[in-house]
Amino acid sequence: MVNTLPPAEEIAQLWKDYRANPDDRSLRNRLMEQYFPLVRYHGERVWSRLPQGVELDDLVSAGVFGLMDAIDAFDLERGVKFETYCVPRIRGAMLDELRNTDWVPRLVRSRARKLSEANKVLEDQLGRRPSELELAKHLGITVAEVEKMVLDAKAVSLISLNKKWSETDGAKEIGEIDILADQRSEDPTRRLQKNDLMRLVTKGLNRKERLIIILYYYEELTMKEVGATLDLSESRVSQMHSSLVERLQSQLCERRSEFATA
Repeated sequence: MVNTLPPAEEIAQLWKDYRANPDDRSLRNRLMEQYFPLVRYHGERVWSRLPQGVELDDLVSAGVFGLMDAIDAFDLERGVKFETYCVPRIRGAMLDELRNTDWVPRLVRSRARKLSEANKVLEDQLGRRPSELELAKHLGITVAEVEKMVLDAKAVSLISLNKKWSETDGAKEIGEIDILADQRSEDPTRRLQKNDLMRLVTKGLNRKERLIIILYYYEELTMKEVGATLDLSESRVSQMHSSLVERLQSQLCERRSEFATA
């Protein structure tokens, strides 16, 4: 016999049949099929606001369990549409799944956001990157607490090297690990630019003066380490450095045309 009930009445009858016999899995499966598009729709909405690396299918699977719980707990007598009742449970199941798979505690993420916001505010005010002391004063905490927040924030920014970076027309997909820059190797262009700038800056200096500039600014040694290398006291290196900076500032203003054509 062909079922001639309108869709709304057919669903209403299906609910009555299921409530009369809640152990009938075939009836529950028919309800699951009926409302599965809701799971897919809300799964795509949640997924669209998430970073790369989260699988849509994982969210949908979690949402299906939320739908099952909603079907089992739904009370027909309350006069509430099932669609209204089930959506919070579906989304809640998806969010629970995200929390369970996130190895970074929520408190750490919250602190990382506060630290990022404080950095932006102070950068706008100061016109430069703020120090840890300035961050501590702004946040009303100690420098040690800021250092811990910075360390914890690094964990939040970790990514999976197996994460898909992009899709291509070819058969092979490109992963994050395939495009990760090698921090141990220096960019050849940057190295040439640094060498050219070093030659321009140190032009006209004697050997010790050139070495102070190179060791301090290019090799990033401390004044004490520069002094030990040149067999000079730290105070003497500091004195020579201050004199050099004043002289170079004056010379570079006069030789500005050289930099324009370099």
